[in-house]
Amino acid sequence: MLKAILFDLDDTLLGNAMDTFVLAYFQALTQHVARLIPPERLISELLRATRAMETNDGNGPTNEETFAAAFYPALGYEPAALRPIFDQFYAEEFPKLRSLTQRLPEARPLVAWAFERGLQVAIATNPLFPRSPIEQRLEWAGVPVSEFEYALVTTYEDMHATKAHPAYYREILARLGREPEECLMVGDDWKRDIVPAVAVGIPAYWVVEPGAVQPEDVPLAGRGTLADLWEWIR
Repeated sequence: MLKAILFDLDDTLLGNAMDTFVLAYFQALTQHVARLIPPERLISELLRATRAMETNDGNGPTNEETFAAAFYPALGYEPAALRPIFDQFYAEEFPKLRSLTQRLPEARPLVAWAFERGLQVAIATNPLFPRSPIEQRLEWAGVPVSEFEYALVTTYEDMHATKAHPAYYREILARLGREPEECLMVGDDWKRDIVPAVAVGIPAYWVVEPGAVQPEDVPLAGRGTLADLWEWIR
């Protein structure tokens, strides 16, 4: 019996072309801290620290701790010196990126339906970001934490693996107290949302446009657009 739904965020609940979004994010962030760190150096160290997080496999520190160990010493700053500047960025500049995203009409009804059915709902977004920008994107999607009491929102502060690793999904299962077959993963990224979820036994719905070729023979609970999923549930 279905007892929990795991929703990916970007390009699942929120229309967000990540290549465009990440480029704009880097541009805004480098401008915000340019008086302290040259843009080229900041981007280089951000990417290096992000790659360090991507290797996190659940056996060590949190993603935030992994990021901090790679990022701050390389720049020659103590975390306490830079964190307030990044907090200011997420409070004042990050909200301006909202115009690059699109609210999907099916997202809120789907999330509301899950809560009405008494299901646990987890936001299973790749935990490379702090909680603030993730919660902001949930608001942009029309499913804010102020209105929905999620069982879990995966952020870099509290997760010990990223989505490319099955350990990420095992950690979610442990946090929810659920068996894999009691859950459904809904996401668009084949390598991060589908393959590792299925690898630990979680049925997965692949959010994809009609005609897309399935990269490999992995069993799916279903496939189609978010609108297709909503019609199927209705």
